[in-house]
Amino acid sequence: MEPMPGTLTPQREEATAGDTVVDPDRPWITIVWNDPVNLMSYVTHVFMTVFGYAKPKAEQLMLDVHQKGRAVVSSGPRERMELDVSTLHGYGLWATLEQQT
Repeated sequence: MEPMPGTLTPQREEATAGDTVVDPDRPWITIVWNDPVNLMSYVTHVFMTVFGYAKPKAEQLMLDVHQKGRAVVSSGPRERMELDVSTLHGYGLWATLEQQT
């Protein structure tokens, strides 16, 4: 059956290459990126303070940031990762969140 002229028909939305598809069942991750500003000792201190990581784990994450350019420092629900990113920004670190693949 054809719609009557002048009537609106529902349009189906399709994801394109630029769209982000969010899957509520997949966890989110917080990523800290390397920057030329913060000292390695400071980044280690922040990881220990914010996440309660033991010094060896905090140092390993800091080395990942320094050598690989980034490190995943936490994962969980989106709201929690948004809070982690905001907290890290408060300490002057470059952090983002993304849905885990």
